[in-house]
Amino acid sequence: MKLLERSLGKYKSTKIIDLGSVAFRQPKASSHCRHVHGYKLYSKIWFSCKELDENNWVVDFGGLKQLRRKLQDKYDHSLCIDRQDPLLDFFKQLDFQDGCNLVIMESGTGVERITEDVYKISNEFIKSKTINRCVVDKVEVWENVNNSAIYKER
Repeated sequence: MKLLERSLGKYKSTKIIDLGSVAFRQPKASSHCRHVHGYKLYSKIWFSCKELDENNWVVDFGGLKQLRRKLQDKYDHSLCIDRQDPLLDFFKQLDFQDGCNLVIMESGTGVERITEDVYKISNEFIKSKTINRCVVDKVEVWENVNNSAIYKER
């Protein structure tokens, strides 16, 4: 484990980003989660680097406004639906009629898949912003104070 930690970088920082109000459904669930339901989602992003920047920072927190905007533009007041959802055409029609802001998820829905997506978006953003000096270690997304999911690629 120490080798992995060292390879990710000895300097760490975190940022909490409000993703906004997000609705989704999980059509295969045998519970009420098969219905459209929503949460006010918050994400915590862990950044890591081997060397600090010229300001002695892992990341410039002020420079993360673009990342926050990108994540909120995708998720805030959106309806996330699995591309294999049997009602996808219905939701597409609803979106076409401006009844929702549809986000089609390629690999399924739920807080776990949203967490994975936030990780990928954030890691791509931070690697580009820091010219590969910094990476995202992991992301945690809360759907409420009791439930969260964590995604870590390594």
